[in-house]
Amino acid sequence: MAGNFAFVRAEIIPERSPPVSQIGPIRWARENLFSSWLNGILTVLSLAFVWFVLSHIGAWFLNAMWAPASLAECRQVLAATVGEGAHGACFGVIRERWPQLLFGFYPSELYWRPVLAFVLMGVALAPVLFTGLPRKMLWFSAVYPGVMFWLLWGGTVWFPIAALAGFVVAAFVFRAVLPFAGLAAPVAAVLAAVVWWIVLAGPAARAVDTIIPIGLAGVSSDQFGGFMLSLVIGITGVSLSLPIGVLLALGRQSDMFLVKTICVGFIEFIRGVPLITLLFTASLLLNYFLPPGTNFDIILRVIIMVTLFAAAYQAETIRGGLAALPRGQYEAADALGLDYWKAQRLIVMPQALKIAIPGIVGNFIGLFKDTTLVVFIGLLDPIGLSNAIRADTAWNGIYWELFLFIGALFWIVCFGMSRYSQYLERKLRTDHR
Repeated sequence: MAGNFAFVRAEIIPERSPPVSQIGPIRWARENLFSSWLNGILTVLSLAFVWFVLSHIGAWFLNAMWAPASLAECRQVLAATVGEGAHGACFGVIRERWPQLLFGFYPSELYWRPVLAFVLMGVALAPVLFTGLPRKMLWFSAVYPGVMFWLLWGGTVWFPIAALAGFVVAAFVFRAVLPFAGLAAPVAAVLAAVVWWIVLAGPAARAVDTIIPIGLAGVSSDQFGGFMLSLVIGITGVSLSLPIGVLLALGRQSDMFLVKTICVGFIEFIRGVPLITLLFTASLLLNYFLPPGTNFDIILRVIIMVTLFAAAYQAETIRGGLAALPRGQYEAADALGLDYWKAQRLIVMPQALKIAIPGIVGNFIGLFKDTTLVVFIGLLDPIGLSNAIRADTAWNGIYWELFLFIGALFWIVCFGMSRYSQYLERKLRTDHR
């Protein structure tokens, strides 16, 4: 049939670009910001609020001063350069006092020691956080706590070595008792380590030091402060609370009445008491329970209390992961003929920890921020030092600049932990969504 019909097109329609309203930023704004009249009103109000905040805060940052050496001088320079009544940040306090905010009253000629300690901390954490690195590096991770203690506090090198030997004693007792006592082996190992640390570690270290004296200049705990103190307490508490929390969670699910009672009582007591109360206990009351003449470092006392406090919360988080694990996983471990500890190490605990990752990291972040509570027992963390700096006549009346700097330091660490948590969840995901 010849000819073209109205309902049949003989040629291809030329390509045309899509309407502007259906592509790019305009489409995104229509779908996300102005999809309805209510969303449109909320978008306009939100933009107005953001503009109001930025118009006031932006000028404060743009007029920031770094050179003045006092708040009065900063205001004078601001009035001369910007105008009378102008507002601006006076970051000269950060330029002048940042070493104190970071290191407290630690001797300036020894700054290399905490810097080296935290650089080595990154080396020690790397094989723990990232599995692609050589496993042999874990040996350094195991001995790093002693290295950090020696670098920060100084003194004889044999004391941290004697402290690390306590873990060797605990491991030996655990292996020796396990075939006979089963679930009581961890309790025996902990008791052996405590006896070693309290009774034998000190005399053994002093005896070796008299023969082979090796050490660094000592630094007392009252010279610690600033963000370094928060890092020491926070990182130590984070590192120790997780394994203790695992043992407490397993003990709470134990069939042994005594072990279960002790774990439940400890967890419920710690979770029912505010952290500040435990810190006051560590600061004021703990010495009454020690032998006369015993000098128990206050920072170590705080670390112990913070660790125990965090371990109780971690135990409940891990118990939630254990409860969420299907019963078939326990039965599969029994079918393979694995004993209790192998089943926990190879099958049960890896899956429970994976489920509990968000809660565990949330506890870590909360613990690190709670280190600022030590200001109430006389330890000068960054918040405590900010009060001391503002007491100086040169900086009396300054607030926001110090708190912004301190908040930025804490945010960097907490944000890093949050991002690593998300990375770990993606890495361990076994579904294909």
